Amino acid sequence: MKIAVQTEDFDVQAEVAALHASPKVGAVVMFLGTVRDLNEGDEVASMTLEHYPGMTEKALTAIVEEAKKRWDIMDATVIHRVGELFATDQIVFVGVSGAHRGEAFKACEFIIDYLKTEAPFWKKEKVGEGTRWVQAKETDEAAKSRWTK
Repeated sequence: MKIAVQTEDFDVQAEVAALHASPKVGAVVMFLGTVRDLNEGDEVASMTLEHYPGMTEKALTAIVEEAKKRWDIMDATVIHRVGELFATDQIVFVGVSGAHRGEAFKACEFIIDYLKTEAPFWKKEKVGEGTRWVQAKETDEAAKSRWTK
């Protein structure tokens, strides 16, 4: 398992290759989140992501551990960037490897759904002449609710 919260960009190909290192891996599923230039009808000049160091990594680890309990996966990687980012910049990578695609797809989707709602990240957008905090979305909560036992 790899968990990283960092300012620097990451290499998607290298992360996928690391997840595919074992010949027992039959599937690697990944999600890549990027910065959009438009949100809620407004042009976004940049987005600043903040986090709670130590607590964020602990929350991400717990999310991945829960995914490993629910699905038969081999490995998982979560990388989330913080700091100021611009349109098309990579924000988050979630990758999961497993013997079969079904388990890997479910685990990857679970991880990103929980990351969006449970991990202590805060986003502030620079729009027009000012800034605004990005509010939690009902759609993210609804996506997470699919996974409740």
